[in-house]
This record gives sequence, C-alpha cells and structure tokens, in this order.
Amino acid sequence: MTAYPAWTPAARPGIVPLHPYGFGTILGRSFTALRHNPKVLLGFALVVQAVASVVVTAAISAVGIASFARLDTVTTGSDDYDTIMAGSIALTAVTALVLGALTGVLTVIVQGVVVAEVAHAVVAEKPSLRAVWGRVRPVVWRLIGYGALTLAAVSLVLGILAGIVVLLVIAATWVGAVVGVLAFLALIPVFLWLSTKLFLVPSVIILERSPVFAAIARSWRLTRGRFWPTLGVIVIISLGFSVVAQIISIPFSLISSVVTGILAPTGASDPGTIAVIVAVQVAAQAGVLLIQCIALVVQSTSAVLVYVDARMRVEALDHDLQTYVEARDAGATDLADPYLVGVGRVAARPTALAPGGYAPPTGYVPYGAPVAYGQAAGVAAPPPPPSAPPASETSAQPAPTEQPAPAEPSAAPAAPEAARADAAPAASPDATRWAAPGSNGGA
Repeated sequence: MTAYPAWTPAARPGIVPLHPYGFGTILGRSFTALRHNPKVLLGFALVVQAVASVVVTAAISAVGIASFARLDTVTTGSDDYDTIMAGSIALTAVTALVLGALTGVLTVIVQGVVVAEVAHAVVAEKPSLRAVWGRVRPVVWRLIGYGALTLAAVSLVLGILAGIVVLLVIAATWVGAVVGVLAFLALIPVFLWLSTKLFLVPSVIILERSPVFAAIARSWRLTRGRFWPTLGVIVIISLGFSVVAQIISIPFSLISSVVTGILAPTGASDPGTIAVIVAVQVAAQAGVLLIQCIALVVQSTSAVLVYVDARMRVEALDHDLQTYVEARDAGATDLADPYLVGVGRVAARPTALAPGGYAPPTGYVPYGAPVAYGQAAGVAAPPPPPSAPPASETSAQPAPTEQPAPAEPSAAPAAPEAARADAAPAASPDATRWAAPGSNGGA
C-alpha cells in the first residue's frame, strides 16, 4: 500500500488560460472562440439575425407599399395628397422604429446566449443550445429590460439635443448648425466612455444573476483600472468589422451599377433586369448580415473575457475556476457555480507579475545569478540570523567605544611537589597542548 493519491489526468484546457491575461489574449481568443462551439455561437446568431432581418424588411416594405399606394388615388399637389404623403411617411417610420426595437431585443438575447456559452468554454465545457438557454432563460427579462433602458436613454438624449438644435436653427441657422456639429462631436467621447463602463453588464446579469441596476454598478466597478484595454477591444473589433462590411458591400454595389448599365442602358427596366438587380442586392445584404453576426459574437465573447480577466485580477476568480475544473475532472458532481463563489471578494495580488502571470516566491534566485556557497540556484536564500542586525541599522548606529581588556589573573601559588606527582596527567588543562622539547610547557 502507498500513501500517495491515485493518478488523475491533467485538467482539460479551456479557450483561455486560467490566470490573468493581457490585451492580446482577449483580442485573439475572441476570434478563436468561434471554433470551440460554432453551432451555438455562430449558428444560433446567424439564424436569429437572418429571420429578424427578413421579417423586418418584409414588414416595412409591406407597410410602405400599402400606405404610399393611396397616393395614386388623389391629385398630385392637392391637400389630400400632402396629407396622405405625411401620414404614409409617419406610419412607415413608426413601423421601422418598432420593428427595430424588437430586433434589438433579439440581439440582446443572442448576446446573452453567447455570454453563457463562452463562460462554459472558459472551463473547457461544450454545452448544447438547450443547456445554454437554461442558463439564460431565468434572467432573459433582465437582459430585455437593460436593452429597453439603454434604448430609452439614448432616444431621450438624442431627442432633447435634436429639439434644441431645431429651435436654434429656426432662430438663427448658423448658430443651430454650429451647436449641432459641436453636440455631435461631444457625444462621441461620451458614447465611448459609457460603452466601456457598461460593457460588462450582460455578463454580470447572466453569470451573477444580478438585477439591472446592480449589474450596471458592478460593471462600473469591474472596469475601474481596466478602462483603456476595454476601450481598445471595443474600438478595434467595431472598426475592423465595419471595414470588412464595407469591403463586402462596395463590390456588390459596383456590380449592381454595371449590371444595370448593361441590361438597361436607356433606363427602361424589364422584369429580368429587376430580378438580377434584386439578386445582387440580396447577395450583398447576406454578406453584410454574416459579417454583422460574426461581429456580434466576437464582441460578446470579448465582453466575457474582459469580465473574467477583471475578476481574476480583483477577486481571484482563477482559483475558483481551477478548483472547479480539477474537481470536475476528478469525477465530482453537484459542484457549485464557480462564477458565484467569490462574487465581491477582494483578493490580494502581487504588484508585479511575471510574463506567465505569476510572481516568483520571495527570495527566489534565478539560474545563473551569483549565489552563496552551498546554495543551489532557484532556491530561496536562507534568512539571516536573528542576532545580525540589518546593514542599514548597523551603519546608522554609532561605533561602540573600545573598552580596556581585563587584567589577567595572577598566577596561582605553586603546589607542593608531592601533590604534583600524585596528580593524573589527564587532569592538567595543558595535557593535550603541544610544546617544544626543553621548553617550560614540555617539561
């Protein structure tokens, strides 16, 4: 029998290492996470976004055609014509606004599904869509509420600014134009700042099951000290996918113009030409939709990774995740959710981290550095003896004054010869001391 525990395999690696990581890891793994579970990440997002896009386009087109078709029944330029035109524009705009809001709700749900799946991928789990939805479903109304709150706040601010600019334009055109341009430029840094501070709200709602306002406050705290890396992730991903979407849409627009010029050079269009133009536009929209879905997944994935990294640095979430992974791989069941174990905990971290994310122990001597005799490289140096004061204290203390040496005691009186003869040689303190022959000590 042996006292050593049974051998267990190494823990399965997730999509990120279980220790604090940097900006490059967050940005790179946000893209590579698509390969971990593409059926849930990309497939679900693509299906939902495609269905929503088709439904919204069809509904707005139907409302627009039905409302504007009434203009054919009245005389152009009459009062009825102007009234029908204004009503048709308003009805189409309201329809687009309502359906756009519903599309935003679906986008929030897709983001929640991505957050839940990536949280499993961090601990090397590949759940099904049903399991992921089981984690999102209890808090889905909080996600929708947060999306509605964001939309209402943005609409309110833009509505107030638009009203002010319109009033100024009516009073003085150039003043309104200047104020409008300055307000637009001022909104850009405000938007970036709020987007960064609220970037982690969906992750907090899903993984910590927090209410909306508590999640907003929690995201505000977790991004403290991590503002610029988080802003960099948002800007790089948004700009990158915007450029890719333009690269895809511009060639299709050129193809549509060339096809129109070839098939209808005089401007007259037949059903075949219209069908070709529609097919080209549909292909362009399909490519843009695919890019938008990938951008949504990648940005949602980066939000989870920023959240996990922030909690690793502040709350030592990496230890909870590592404990969970080791216990799960060892066969344990009914484990607690690792994302709920240390919520709000403050853990001390070393001030300087090594490139791998961990600091060496105190007193560590790197290989090749000069070490004391008998001390191996890579081993902590032994502590100094307690009696030896530090060098700084020794240099600060005044030098002690030299004391005179004590006088040697006077020689003992000579013993009688008989006593010296009877004394044993081993009893003499000088019995083991060597002396030259003929000297007093060698007698």
